[in-house]
Amino acid sequence: MAQPITAPRTAAPRTAAPRTIPAPVAIPVREWLPWAAFVGVLALALFYVVGLEQGATHIFHGEWVHEWVHDARHLLGFPCH
Repeated sequence: MAQPITAPRTAAPRTAAPRTIPAPVAIPVREWLPWAAFVGVLALALFYVVGLEQGATHIFHGEWVHEWVHDARHLLGFPCH
């Protein structure tokens, strides 16, 4: 286990105890990589729905997806008119 890092002393009175700063915990890549991949796939799916759905190829029929994400399309720079 790592030793805690002590903060440098300031001009505080000598009766004050030094503060300890907890050491950062290392998270192995194998634990966060699946979550990062999941978030990446989810972000790409959301990007597709907001930016490209209701175009030449679409999954959902009708105009309801376009109406729900209309302002987000303009915010991201996608033309939709």
